[in-house]
Order: sequence, then structure tokens, then C-alpha cells
Amino acid sequence: MALARPTAWLSRCPPGLIYPPSLRNVYAELEADLGVSCSSGDLTSWAEQGVLLLNTTLTVRQGEAGSHQGRGWERFTNAVIQALDRRERPMVFVLWGKAAQVKAGFIDSTRHKVLQAAHPSPLSATHGFFGSRPFSQANEALQQWGVPSVVWGDRKLPQ
Repeated sequence: MALARPTAWLSRCPPGLIYPPSLRNVYAELEADLGVSCSSGDLTSWAEQGVLLLNTTLTVRQGEAGSHQGRGWERFTNAVIQALDRRERPMVFVLWGKAAQVKAGFIDSTRHKVLQAAHPSPLSATHGFFGSRPFSQANEALQQWGVPSVVWGDRKLPQ
């Protein structure tokens, strides 16, 4: 995830669809970190605030994690990260999981804030994702740069 105002892509879980386990874990960490919740799988409001959600591999066969690795997506996502890194304004990059953390090599950490933690998948969330506080840390960095915090949940965060 990169906080890249105003660049944004949308991420939606249609109403009635069971949220993927990773999204449920992201929401659990959000609740633990900031005490706020999301009642919808529609993350359009995050995108409108400049949050870019980007997987290292953009497609996968259903139920087969990593099935499209090594098929060219990595070159594309590397280019996206490099383009964002060249932006003048500082950004927060949140790298969840080993595949994302490889992207840290494309980011100038003297200009940008880079947060790293385990992936929110059920297989690794208990090994460093839970308790990583990415939402409050991202907002703290934004505030230090004089940029408005992201409103992550369904309600306005206390200032």
C-alpha cells in the first residue's frame, strides 16, 4: 500500500460477498490500531484520499495463491513503485509480506516513510502483521509532513 495523493486505484468487495481473510485481518488490525471499523468492503473512500492498494502480482487463479507470479506483473508493479518514488512529495509506503518488502529497494527511504510488516493473510498475520499499527504510523508520518491524515474507518478519527 502506498499513500500517494492524488494517485489512487479502487478496491471493492461487492455487498453480500464474504470478505477475503486478508481483508478481514486488515480490518481487525485497523480496529486494534485506531479503534475504528469498516462496515463495507468498498475502499473507495481510501482511494479518494490517495491510498493506492497494489499487490506485487495483480491476478491469481482462484484459490491458488501466487499462481501468476513470474508472469510479468512484477515488472509492472516495480515500475509503478519507481514512478511513485520519483514524486517530489513524500509518501508512506506500507509493505506487507516478503514479496512487497522486496520493493523497498526501489524506494528512497530518506524521502519517504517505509513501513514493513508480515502479510495480513491468515498464514502470516500472527507473525508480525497484527500489532504492526500501520494505520496510525502512516497518519503520524503524514501529519509530520503537514498532510491531512487518512480517515481509515467509517467515522472521522479523533484529532
